[in-house]
Amino acid sequence: MDSLIAAAGRALTAGDVLGALKHVGWRDDPPALALRGIAMAQLGDYPRARDLLRRAARGFGPREPLARARCVVAEAEVALALRDFGAEPQRLDAAAQALAARGDRANARHAELIALRRHLLLGRLEAAHAALDTLDLEGAPAAHHALAALAAAEIALRSLRTRDARLALQRARTAASLAGIPALSAEIAQADASLRRPAARILHAGHEQPVTLDYVEALLASGTLVVDAMRHAVRDATGMASFARRPVLFALLRALATGWPGDVDRNALIARVFRTRQPDETHRARLRVEIGRLRRLLAPFADLTATARGFQLTPHGTRGAVVLASPVEGEQGALHGLLADGTAWSTSALALATGDSQRSVQRALAAMEAAGQVRAIGRARAQRWVAPPLVGFTTILLLPATPTGA
Repeated sequence: MDSLIAAAGRALTAGDVLGALKHVGWRDDPPALALRGIAMAQLGDYPRARDLLRRAARGFGPREPLARARCVVAEAEVALALRDFGAEPQRLDAAAQALAARGDRANARHAELIALRRHLLLGRLEAAHAALDTLDLEGAPAAHHALAALAAAEIALRSLRTRDARLALQRARTAASLAGIPALSAEIAQADASLRRPAARILHAGHEQPVTLDYVEALLASGTLVVDAMRHAVRDATGMASFARRPVLFALLRALATGWPGDVDRNALIARVFRTRQPDETHRARLRVEIGRLRRLLAPFADLTATARGFQLTPHGTRGAVVLASPVEGEQGALHGLLADGTAWSTSALALATGDSQRSVQRALAAMEAAGQVRAIGRARAQRWVAPPLVGFTTILLLPATPTGA
């Protein structure tokens, strides 16, 4: 390692990005390209950083596997910042194994933390939890302890375990203070603030109330029949049933739960679910069929009875029924949740995170753009989507949760 490379590395470690570029800004050898790539990433020029790191990895070649693996890890971190999930995760895993085999445990652990963060961004909570359990933090620097604790807090928040989240955030704050990284401390403070801001709305007996994560956690454990409009599911103390693939039945269920403890008029149900203001006998016949299907699915949770003017929902428990609604109206809650982090997302990345087709995501984004909720940056394949933060609410419950095998 020559003196200029060493000086650039020390400058980057100290946070002096411009000083590092003064040492290697005009050099094209692989070590200089790698340091320039890291510097560009710290300046926020992620496309340029990725290009430089790829050139450095090619320049190192198979004869320098350690340096090449470090470039792969740095490139994966840049891809994460770009919300680019196109690269195969096996490449990052192979780099982590190569680094660990050659004694570079710090960079190998950093690769594992990047993979963990990727799972979280894609909503793969089970995979993220498994990765966190296998993470070896013995002898790790304070920054790695802070990142691991922050990941544990996010898993707990999205699993509605607020006590575990607070304990993890306390560990993360302590470690971040030792690490002395302002950006990391700011991210932890933002996660801590999500516990105090409203996360959802409760619709009950004609009233609407914003509620925090603590309230939602207590509500789900209380035995109340909860119609979850964010996950399209119904829950009580005994279990849960998903209506994600039954939109008509869920629309009926939400309307009936919103009207609890009274009944809901047949014509109002038809207007709400079938989108027509002039019902005829065909609509009434279809309503009877859908009510029969809903009654069978709700049997473990509630009874559905006919009244003189419509239908009434009667939960089996004694605590009644409520609707747990998104902080924002509409069917694009998951997109709001993903875009609320202020980072530009591509359509393909949003589709991968939500589990929907790209065409479905494109239609939803077009509707959100027309409503002024998002805006596009760039064109064609370079197009990205950004959205302003949701004022007054946290979007933690809007984030998608994809099964591990999806």
